[in-house]
Amino acid sequence: MKRAILLTFILLAGCSSPSWITGQHSETESSEQRDGKVLIDAPHYSQMPELERGCEVTSLSMLLNHAGKETDKMELADKINRVPFEKDGYRGNIHKGFVGNMQTLDEPGLGVYHEPAAELAEGYMPGKIEDLTGSGDKVIKQLDDGRPVWVIITSTYDVLPESEWETWETKDGPVKITYRMHAVLVTGYDEDHIYANDPLKEKNTQYQRDKFIAGWEQMGRQAITYVDK
Repeated sequence: MKRAILLTFILLAGCSSPSWITGQHSETESSEQRDGKVLIDAPHYSQMPELERGCEVTSLSMLLNHAGKETDKMELADKINRVPFEKDGYRGNIHKGFVGNMQTLDEPGLGVYHEPAAELAEGYMPGKIEDLTGSGDKVIKQLDDGRPVWVIITSTYDVLPESEWETWETKDGPVKITYRMHAVLVTGYDEDHIYANDPLKEKNTQYQRDKFIAGWEQMGRQAITYVDK
């Protein structure tokens, strides 16, 4: 019963432009394009049970393995930059590293934003990691080319009310955060849906497109992929 309650909490609390269209890929990973639906065949891994807040590194491991770089969530969890949840009266800066404890919800923790994730990925693919944050058009282009995209969204896959947000005082200044954040690997679309490899759900989980994109935009349009250079 305790585990069931915990899993319910995770799904609600996360790991803690509007028309994505898209692609085909390599000899080992393929995508399907039929009747207006595109679906990229990318690896899917669960963050559970080892990393109760590990959606970001788990989704990043899916992206890197799709690119042919062998790694796993535990290796990435060990290598990503970390910052304390709180130190000297300041909260950790989620733009600088993973905040707090990734392994368990029994200890304070939050998550990590795109900058440390992109930096970590760059170590595996120097010069080939593309931080697409802020650009819906670039996300579309990468999906068109058959490359899945790592994104930060809300854990409700929709817009969150302002009551779910707060502003943290960090050493670098104020940072707006929500505990209801999540990371997935976007793998496709159709007219009404976005598909994603969700580390708390199944491969190619289907979401309502307009709501998913609205939640992604609310989280700052954070997105990362790789490029073939």
